[in-house]
Amino acid sequence: CHTSGMPTPNGKEYAQKIPREELTHLILKLLQAWKEPLSHFNQHIEHHQELPDDSLSKAKQISNMVHELETGVEKSMGIISNSLNGMAPSEATGLSISNEAIMSDSDFIHCFRRDSNKVQSYLKILKCRIMPENSC
Repeated sequence: CHTSGMPTPNGKEYAQKIPREELTHLILKLLQAWKEPLSHFNQHIEHHQELPDDSLSKAKQISNMVHELETGVEKSMGIISNSLNGMAPSEATGLSISNEAIMSDSDFIHCFRRDSNKVQSYLKILKCRIMPENSC
């Protein structure tokens, strides 16, 4: 996976120890690391004539959701800390999939699922910190 080199906490208990600003920043880095690969994946699957239109539409929907989630996280970072104004574009470089190292579709989906599960877990932790009344 192209994000394997990105340091992320192993397990929920470690993620809970990370300060809110850092955890939010980590979520943003993961989302930004997937922008370009998802774009390439969408272009790749558009050329597969055997795929149903439903699959193509789902792939585009996922890309749009990642973009919307990234925008939301960037906005919350501004609310959480005025000192953090998003991630510098240079931080995302080196995490994209190079043309020489294109993954198979199944590997790509596996990696995306792994990272989306991490993002989902981190967002749940943040939600519990922000709104503890939800009995997390």
